[in-house]
Amino acid sequence: MRNLILSSIGIAAVLALSSTGAAAQKSGGRVQIGRDIVVQPGEKTGDLVCVACSVRVRGQTAGDVVAVAGSIKLETGAQVAGDNVAIAGSIRLESGTQVAGDITAVGGTVQRDPQAVIAGDITSMEGTGWMLLLVLVPLLLFGGIVALIVWLVQRSRAAPTPAYPAGTSSARS
Repeated sequence: MRNLILSSIGIAAVLALSSTGAAAQKSGGRVQIGRDIVVQPGEKTGDLVCVACSVRVRGQTAGDVVAVAGSIKLETGAQVAGDNVAIAGSIRLESGTQVAGDITAVGGTVQRDPQAVIAGDITSMEGTGWMLLLVLVPLLLFGGIVALIVWLVQRSRAAPTPAYPAGTSSARS
C-alpha cells in the first residue's frame, strides 16, 4: 500500500514539476524554483508548485499546493481547495485553516492545530529513510541495467580466432 502511495506521490510530483510557467499563469497558479511563494490574505490563486523553496498561504488557493525540498505553512484563515504535498519538507496548519483535499508529507512531518479543518486524509512518512528510498531505488535499478548491458556486451564478444598452424600458408595455391 505504501509503495502505491509513494508511486502516486512521485508521479504527482513529476507531473507538477513538468508544468510550464505559461500554464501556471493561465490557471492563476504559480511555479517557483528557489524562491518562496506567499499568498496574502484576500488573494486567490490556482495551483502552487515550489521546488527548493517554501509556500506560505494566508489567502485562498483553488488548486493543489506542492513543495519539493521545502515546507508548506497554512496560516490562520487560509483555504486550500486541493491537496497539500510536501516532499522532503513539513506541513504546518494553524488554527482556522481549511483544506478540502488530502495532506501528505514524505520525509517530513505534519503539524496540525486542533482547530484546522481537513476534509481529506493525512499521511505523514517521517524521517530521512523515505527520501533515501526514493533516491536509492532508482539509482540501484539504473546501476543494475548498466551492469547487465556491460555483461551482455562482454559476453557477446567473439573469442579471438586462432592463428594458422605452423607450416601452413594462409595463401591458397
